[in-house]
Amino acid sequence: MAITASMVKELREMTGAGMMDCKKALTETNGDMEAAVDVLKKSGAAKMEKKASRIAAEGITRVANAEGKAVVVEVNSETDFVAKNETFQEFVQLVADKAIASSLNGGKDGEDVEALLDEAGLRDVLVEKTATIGEKLSVRRFEKVEGDVVASYLHGGGRIGVLVAGAGASDDAAKEALTNIAMQIAAMNPQYISRSDISDEEIAKMREITIDSALNDPSSLPKPIQNELYTKVETESLFSAEDAAILAEKKNDKYLYNFLSKEAIAKLGELALAGKAAYVENKIFSGLVEGRISKQLKEICLMDQVYVKAEDGKQTVAKYLESVNNALTVAKFVRFEVGEGMEKKNEDFAAEVAAQMAQ
Repeated sequence: MAITASMVKELREMTGAGMMDCKKALTETNGDMEAAVDVLKKSGAAKMEKKASRIAAEGITRVANAEGKAVVVEVNSETDFVAKNETFQEFVQLVADKAIASSLNGGKDGEDVEALLDEAGLRDVLVEKTATIGEKLSVRRFEKVEGDVVASYLHGGGRIGVLVAGAGASDDAAKEALTNIAMQIAAMNPQYISRSDISDEEIAKMREITIDSALNDPSSLPKPIQNELYTKVETESLFSAEDAAILAEKKNDKYLYNFLSKEAIAKLGELALAGKAAYVENKIFSGLVEGRISKQLKEICLMDQVYVKAEDGKQTVAKYLESVNNALTVAKFVRFEVGEGMEKKNEDFAAEVAAQMAQ
């Protein structure tokens, strides 16, 4: 029986399997659609083994909610095309539903994923879906939260999944507030709930990095420190003749660094770093560093962030929660973004199509 393009298309839409896999299955079963589906399923275990080394960094997140708790899962595929496939999306939701019913807690590094696959009977389903869809699929991670009130939010069709657990209130207003906070977390990607969650070691590292980056950017240094650097350059003749002339003419010009060469600017940064011990004791420089650290903390700490729906453009998340209920606090949040921290495949769609046509 001749296998037509429409038959391949129909089988692909039924199973989500790859085009060439569908054609091969139909050829093997002489066009029998149901038998072709079985062929795709039966080939699952072998295909999973073959695909084990391939990169699966696309996919989606899904959430499941129960009374007082919620879970978010990330399941990866090789291509964004499969991530939009209904069969794949149903599987990811199944994983979420099984995860929330499980006794396992999960975690951002996915330490309990293998246990979940076995406990919830998902391993065989994963094999089957890999066979029918025709790509490497991977249950990467899941995590639960529990609280007096929980909220969840999916952004971008599931590219980002967020959970928030709250304490101190459990009414509808609290649930709505935490849903808004989940949207905030999806958009602004905070790393901590509040400054108190950051260790002294992390703050010290942040300060060290901020100091070095400030000294490496002499154009942003306080004017008294810049003048010290200029004097040293002139006294020791550390610039080329051209840069020395520019410095002499424009040292008080705010656009000086637009005229100096890259080498001259690098030399100023080198000199600033060499004087680091003295500059960290300088009150003006210290104020600059602390201001930059404060700005960073406002970006990475949820409670310090400006609430994205603030009418005045100034209200912080902390003040927003206070306005809803003084007792309401955020106890924990989880934010999964598909593929974060993973190596991405460099796709060449045209080459892929050409390769399939050649087959």
